[in-house]
Amino acid sequence: MLQPPPIVLSFAANDPTGGAGLQADMLTIASLGCHPLSVMTAITVQDTAGVDEIMPLDSEWIVDQARAVLEDMPVHVFKIGLLGSVEIIAAIAEIVSDYPHIPLVMDPILTSGRGDELANEEMIDAMRELLLPQVTILTPNSLEARHLAQLDNDSNESRLDLTVCAHRLLDMGCEYILITGTHENTAQVTNTLFDMDGLVRSDHWDRLEHTYHGSGCTLSSAIAASLANGLSISESVIEAQDYTWHTLQAGFRPGMGQYIPNRLFWVKDIVEHENDDVDASIEKPEN
Repeated sequence: MLQPPPIVLSFAANDPTGGAGLQADMLTIASLGCHPLSVMTAITVQDTAGVDEIMPLDSEWIVDQARAVLEDMPVHVFKIGLLGSVEIIAAIAEIVSDYPHIPLVMDPILTSGRGDELANEEMIDAMRELLLPQVTILTPNSLEARHLAQLDNDSNESRLDLTVCAHRLLDMGCEYILITGTHENTAQVTNTLFDMDGLVRSDHWDRLEHTYHGSGCTLSSAIAASLANGLSISESVIEAQDYTWHTLQAGFRPGMGQYIPNRLFWVKDIVEHENDDVDASIEKPEN
C-alpha cells in the first residue's frame, strides 16, 4: 500500500476568485506534493479588486470541521489565514493547543490588497493573546508587522523599525517571524527571518511590476508544505520564497483587478517538454 503524502490543514476563508484564501492554500499545498485539508472560517464576497463582505461561520462549525478530519487523518502542519471573529480565533487556539507537536504557520491577514479591513482591534488583541504564543512561524508583510507590534505609546506606526517589530512579536510567543517587504519603498523586495536570537536570514528578490491577489497566502502555504515535506524552518522559508516568486512571475490577470499567482506554473514546462519529446519521436515520412 502506498503511503499518503504529508498532510497540511488550512484554516481560512473561502475566496470565490480562487486567488487567495482556501483556494490559494489548496492549490499551493497540492502543487508542492502535500495533501490539503480545509477548515472554512468564513464566506466572502470578493473579486480580484477587493473584499466586499465577510460572513464568519459559527465557531462550533469550525470546531466540528477540524475535529472530524483531525480524528481521521494525521496532520503534519497547521496553516492559519483569514479568521473572521474573536470566537473563531478562540476556537482555533483551543484546537491547535491539543496538538503542540504540530508546527503552526500563521499568515495574519488584517486587510485586503485594496485596504478593506478584515480584522478589527478586538480580533488583533485575540490573535496576540491566544494564537501568537502557539505559532511556529508568523508571516506578516511589513504593514501587518507594524500594526501587530504597535504599542499604545508608539507615536507613529508607519515609522516603526521592522527589527523592533520582529522582536516585539517574538516576545509575544511565536518562534520565528518572516517579515516580507513588498510594501517597502526599496528597489528589491527584502524578506527577513528572525528568531529570538536575532536575524536568521535576509533574502532579496527582484521586484515584479504588478500587484497580486493571494501572494501572502501562497507564501505561507508554501512554507507549511515545505515543513510538512521535512525541511527545516530556514530551508522552508527559502524554498517557499522561490516557489512564490515564480508563481508571481507567471501570474495572470483573469479579471479587472489584481493579478493572481500561477501556482501550477511548472505544469506548462512539463507539457511543453512532453510535446517536444512526442514531436522528436515522430519519424518524418520518406520522400
